[in-house]
This record gives sequence, C-alpha cells and structure tokens, in this order.
Amino acid sequence: MDVIDRLLNVYSMTGIQALTIGHVVMLMVGSLFIYLAIVKKYEPLILLPLGFGVILTNLPLGDLLGHGLFEQLYIPLETEVFPLLIFVGVGALTDFGPLIAYPFSMLCGAAAQLGIFVVMILSVVIGFTLAEGSAIGSTGGADGPIAVWAAIRLAPHLLGPIAAAAYSYMALVPLIQPPIMQALTTQKERETVMEQLRPVSAREKIIFPIALTVLVGLIIPAAIPLVGALAVGNLLRVSGVTDRLAAAAGNEMINIITILLTLTVGVTMQAETFLVVETVQIMVLSLIAFTVGTAGGVIMGKILYWVTGGKVNPLIGSAGVSAIPMAARVSQNEGRKANPQNFLLMHAMGANVAGVIGTTVAIGLLIALAQ
Repeated sequence: MDVIDRLLNVYSMTGIQALTIGHVVMLMVGSLFIYLAIVKKYEPLILLPLGFGVILTNLPLGDLLGHGLFEQLYIPLETEVFPLLIFVGVGALTDFGPLIAYPFSMLCGAAAQLGIFVVMILSVVIGFTLAEGSAIGSTGGADGPIAVWAAIRLAPHLLGPIAAAAYSYMALVPLIQPPIMQALTTQKERETVMEQLRPVSAREKIIFPIALTVLVGLIIPAAIPLVGALAVGNLLRVSGVTDRLAAAAGNEMINIITILLTLTVGVTMQAETFLVVETVQIMVLSLIAFTVGTAGGVIMGKILYWVTGGKVNPLIGSAGVSAIPMAARVSQNEGRKANPQNFLLMHAMGANVAGVIGTTVAIGLLIALAQ
C-alpha cells in the first residue's frame, strides 16, 4: 500500500491528472499552427511561436502567466509596447514610394476598411459592446499587431481570440482572397496591364511620413501612437542618415519583438478562456470582416477601372487590406495568372501601404468613438 500511495502521490503532481478535453483541443490548435508554419509555410515567423505558446499554456498546472518570464512579458504587451515597436519595424521595411507615385491607390486602402465597420455593427447587434465590436472589427485588416493593439486598448479580455483570428487570417490570405477576387472581376479586367509608376524623389519620401503623422494626428488623435510608430520607422529608412537604425528596426528589433509578442499572445490562449462561444463568434465575425474588406477593395478597384477607361487593374484593390506584403503578392499572382505580361506588384504595394494607413486610421476612429 505504501508503494501505491506514493505512486498516487506522484500522479497527483503531474499534469496528466489535470488534463481536460479543452486542453487537448488547444494542444491540437497549437500543433495546427505549427503545421501550417512548417509544412505549408503560412506566415511561419508568426504562426510557429504563436502555436508553441498555445501548447505551453495548455499544459496543465504550468501557470505561465502567474509568475516568471511570461508574467513579465505580458506587461509590455498590455501596455502596447510590443505592437508599437513592431510598427516601428514595419515602417522601416515599408516603401511608401508606390503610394506616393499613385495616390489613387489610397482609395483602395480606404474601401478595404469596409469590413471593419460592418463587423463592428454586426458585433454590437449580436450582443458585444461597442468597444468589443470595434476590437473584433479590427481583424478585418488581417494585421496581427494592429488587432493586438486594438484589443489591448478596447477589449483586453478578448485579446486571445482576436489575436488568433487576425494572425490566422493573415496567414491564410493566399487561400481566402483569390476566390473573392475571381468572383468580383471579369477576365478582361484581370488582364489589364498598368503603366509603370513614376520615380519618386528622396524629398517626397522624407516629407510623406512627417506630413502623414501631422495630418492624421490632428484629425484623429487616437491614431497617433500607431501612425507615429509607422512613420518614425519609415523616416529612419528614407532619411539617408540613419541606415544603421533602420537596419536594426527592420531586422533585429522586429524579429525579437515578433518572437516575444506572438509567444506571449499564444500563452494567453488558455483553454478555460479560449474555448467559449465568444471565441467562435469572433472567428466567424473576423472572417466576415476580412472577406468584406477584400471585397470592398476589389470593388473600389473596379470603380477606378471604369473611371480611368480601363487603365487600373481591379485586382490591386484586394491589397487594400493591411496584410503587408502578402496581400500585394496575391494581387500580383492573380494578375499573372490572367495575363503573363502583368506586373502589378508595385501598384498593389501602393494599395497595401494605403491599407496599413487606412486600418490604423479606422481603428483610431473607433477607439475615439468607443472610449
């Protein structure tokens, strides 16, 4: 009996005895993220650490957020440090040139925000608060850092499912967008070859992030943190005098912060709080937001096609969401399928950059309305 008692005592200290179906499901979810990252190569830099974080937090009795490293890492997450630093890195990697050369692509970026507002309204209709609905709507841009920032500002208790939705659909852009693009455009429209963009001067590139920050900051103060982070990162890139800082922001810093942010977000996805009806609702609403946003961008692309007499390929409109640069690549790939002579990447990047700005402005507006 003494041996049996000791064995039972050892068993009681293991996580096996505390393992629930919920834990098993979340372990499978984490494994799926890792599978998509390694085998399918869908946003591996994001999904791999995110998936492993999910596995870590759903091993029973670990209590990762209760003490130690992840308790400390959650502080810069909830105080917005991580998403803002990532946006500095994004700015350092972003070329605003295509948008400056073809400013009409800003219309695609604006139209692609339709999903954010539609889902915000839908969320309120089914019972979420305005703040929660605004945070859920932010996933329409399929941009993880923006969605995380919005969730922290508006609905921190929904951070796990909102981040999961945003990063998942961000990774699945190549699967979700093409059918929508095909359905809303004709073969003739998809075959449209666009003129090469004009060269953009260094002066224009320097003035743009400064002017953008001042303009957005004066109109929508709530968007200043994200727009400012994006702009300062870009200014490091284009100024010509801070190459080392731009390289650090666009490489070492963004890589380190991406690891810490995605791993910590994954750790927040515990079975007890994640496997609830709200999570299913958020995943569905987020898919609607991304789908409607993509459709809105494509429809604006069609309008530009008609207005310009067939000089704009509507496919660039789908890049108006904030999933940079994946959405622009999808526009390029679909354009090449329709016409091997097509090279839409630079025009699509203009719409894609506009989408990042548009999503930031839209979330800033919703934060101002919800608070």
